[in-house]
Amino acid sequence: MVATRPLPARLLAVDAGLRAGIAIYGADGRLELYRSTNFGALKRLRTGVYGVMNEVEALSRVVVEGGGPVADPWLREATRRGVAAHRIDAGAWRERLLLARDRRTGTAAKEQAGDLARRVIAWSGAPKPTSLRHDAAEAILIGLWGVLQAGWLADLPEPLREG
Repeated sequence: MVATRPLPARLLAVDAGLRAGIAIYGADGRLELYRSTNFGALKRLRTGVYGVMNEVEALSRVVVEGGGPVADPWLREATRRGVAAHRIDAGAWRERLLLARDRRTGTAAKEQAGDLARRVIAWSGAPKPTSLRHDAAEAILIGLWGVLQAGWLADLPEPLREG
């Protein structure tokens, strides 16, 4: 008999919306994949959630920023699969990852989120984006918050810390 190693756990982070940001992290706390997906309509989002989750091997956690009909399908599907699911608002990850001065306005927070997301991409060794949409950048940071909460990273790695 050949022993098989279990697949490492993965976290799926979602900035919920009809245009959703999606990020996948490995158990080592590093970003593996990120993208923006335009579902276009609520019905396509509801059916698309199943396919997105099927793409993630060893899915063990889902963190969703948002509420209502664009967030509920993600949480329902995670629960159906027996995967730990958490709904957060932007304030949760912004407070943990951005300096107070960078959270004063939504515009400033989005700008800083893009900068930090690019540093996460570089630190993780993930493919560099040609352009980085704000929903994908926010999904990256939602996921970073999630791996910190899960204890997959003890603290922010030095390259991701602000002065």
